[in-house]
Amino acid sequence: MTQSSTNTEHFESHITISSDNTTALDYLAADTSLSKQILKKAMANGAVWLESAIGVQRLRRAKKVLSTGDTLHLYYDESIQHSAPEDAILIADEAEYSIWNKPYGMYSQGSRWGDHCTLYRYAEKHLQPQRPAFPVHRLDRAASGLMILAHTKTMAATLSAMFQDRNIQKQYRAVVEGVLDNISLPYVIANSIENKPAISKIIALQQQGNATMVTIEIETGRKHQIRKHLSELGYAIVGDRLYGSGKSQENLQLQSNYLRFNCPLTGKTKEYSLDRT
Repeated sequence: MTQSSTNTEHFESHITISSDNTTALDYLAADTSLSKQILKKAMANGAVWLESAIGVQRLRRAKKVLSTGDTLHLYYDESIQHSAPEDAILIADEAEYSIWNKPYGMYSQGSRWGDHCTLYRYAEKHLQPQRPAFPVHRLDRAASGLMILAHTKTMAATLSAMFQDRNIQKQYRAVVEGVLDNISLPYVIANSIENKPAISKIIALQQQGNATMVTIEIETGRKHQIRKHLSELGYAIVGDRLYGSGKSQENLQLQSNYLRFNCPLTGKTKEYSLDRT
């Protein structure tokens, strides 16, 4: 075993399997100080990986019998293991893909430390009939709203290409700090992000006291694009811990509220919209 730290709340462990016919759980229990109950949960939550002749993949089955030469990788973080975001809401199940309302605090993608707090894992556990789920676009953990998941690799490739080719119309709503009323609509923000083109377009405004609700479309999908663009404009999103004023204790007031595209299965136009409360 190679453990990166003696800290039992956050560490990684790498175990080379030296004999056949021993389960993954037994190896982990023998080489770490964690109980079998905790290890089973960590495995179910996607924090254990098996490296074998066929590649590297998450290992969730505690009773998986290992072979000599395999390597187990455990990435344990106590705070991640105890994370529990609110439930996602299924908006539409189209068999090969589905539309969800992702809550604040839920991730779009997992990491080596786990994936139980992701939308795709939530879908895999709650959809009936059960199916694999593949993310085809991202939404910040701190943001909420509409997301698409694919349920076959072919559909994932199709939807990913549709996003890349800008064949899926997306709109977001954000509540920003201050009264934004000195621009003409539509208002285009084209500030580059990390030296890459980034285009956001404000298409509607609604005053809310000392704040403003902004409806915005994006033509590119850079990391934190809307948050950066609105902050650079001088109107940071309420609750933005990274780019805001730090005055608000609210959750990030950014929601993906509208999707429109031609269904890759039927060719018919699909529209999904959320009313912001």
